[in-house]
Amino acid sequence: MLIANRGEIAVRVIRACHAAGLEAVAVFSEADHRSPHVWLADRAIEIGPAVAADSYLSPQRILDAADRSAADAVHPGYGFLAENAAFAEAVEAAGLTWVGPPPKSIRIMGEKTSARRLMTAAEVPVIPGTLEPVDDLSAASAEAKRIGYPVLLKAAAGGGGKGMRVVDREADLDGALAAASREAASAFGDAHVYMEKYLPEARHIEIQVLADVTGHTIHLGERECSLQRRHQKVLEEAPAPGLSEEQREQIGRVAVAAAQAVDYVGAGTVEFLMAPTGEFYFLEMNTRIQVEHPVTEMVTGVDLVGLQLEIAAGGELPLNQAEVELRGHAIECRIAAEDAMGGFLPATGTVTSYREPGGPGVRFDSGIETGVEITPHYDPLLAKCVGWGRTRAEALNRVDRALAATAIGGVTTNLGFLRALLAEPMVIEGQVTTRTLETRAQAIVARMTDAAKLEEPLAAALAAWHQDALTTVPTTGPASTAASDGRARWRAGRSWVWYR
Repeated sequence: MLIANRGEIAVRVIRACHAAGLEAVAVFSEADHRSPHVWLADRAIEIGPAVAADSYLSPQRILDAADRSAADAVHPGYGFLAENAAFAEAVEAAGLTWVGPPPKSIRIMGEKTSARRLMTAAEVPVIPGTLEPVDDLSAASAEAKRIGYPVLLKAAAGGGGKGMRVVDREADLDGALAAASREAASAFGDAHVYMEKYLPEARHIEIQVLADVTGHTIHLGERECSLQRRHQKVLEEAPAPGLSEEQREQIGRVAVAAAQAVDYVGAGTVEFLMAPTGEFYFLEMNTRIQVEHPVTEMVTGVDLVGLQLEIAAGGELPLNQAEVELRGHAIECRIAAEDAMGGFLPATGTVTSYREPGGPGVRFDSGIETGVEITPHYDPLLAKCVGWGRTRAEALNRVDRALAATAIGGVTTNLGFLRALLAEPMVIEGQVTTRTLETRAQAIVARMTDAAKLEEPLAAALAAWHQDALTTVPTTGPASTAASDGRARWRAGRSWVWYR
């Protein structure tokens, strides 16, 4: 199995391959030669320079690596080429197994207006808006008046917040349309945008679906993904707080219908916006494994990546809908190389020290280790910290303690911000919308205590000190005995160190 990706998702897929008895082939750019996925795989092939367009986004380089390694199959992970229908077709044309849905399904759901048309025909509720791109100001103005302000302009060929603009009034439409089109062209090579009604106080609820080659399709419950900044998710949880059993059953049933309408095969996610009144609307379908899949795995006990491999090999789903049972609660925080104090700008550097958390109910999916360079070429996601508990309160407590025990030195991270976010009353109560971080992010930063502000540099300094203490024994002073007998102790995230 060749994994056409990097970072924590490459590590996750490699582990699933090994669990299934498959040899894993990693690919890496010049910038990633020290990354964990490289040494964890059975084989690793360099595919080009750090620039993603010349390595991870190059279909030919990926296929060349598959040929050189005599791979039988390709798993794309998420991002990069994961939702590129042409790449999926090229993989299959090369005689390789594509671990993902049929290219036709990817193409239909990847083009947002065609997806909206198909969902409308399948009687899946869709947010009021256009079923075709709006290409000029006149058409956009007419549609905005029909839908009613505020409206949302979105890239027809992509997602992830690229090519997206909220427009509150007619006077802002021209500039927003031009900006959204430029960004869509730059990100996806397609300048087309479409329009839908903007629901400012909605919740982002998504449903994990699985389908095999026989058409048997099930869902594995919902995830709450409303905590987003610039349309990028920061914290996810399963199940979503506050939904009634009737709502869960209904949205799950609709998600299955959406997947079946596009002849889906494999693991995918159907995303919805839920209005304050409880109505929900189809948003899009991600035709790949999701970043936040661990929370679903934690509450269902289902190995989603393992089932991706089984389904791609022609296997049938080993369970039916009645056998899907949700147990407890799971919360995932995305640890990123970014500076919350500096406007959330991406950070770079070399990881000089590193410590992962552990303990009951804690899962930590990481793509870094000491010595890894964090460059500006890729997404700043470093790791995912997940806490599971019998109750939501226990999950919140466990993920917070796990973040406190995490140490990443040499690069600025959002660890402190994540802990402050977990202490936000709206988060504790589970009363969040897609605008929560938009309106509260700066207040959360401002409320961060001195200890939280110091947590990252303190953790880095203590980790570096601890590592040095194990290799260099002082000849004098109170630390001498502590270092020599191995009993020097420290704790990241606290403003104290003691010796005994």
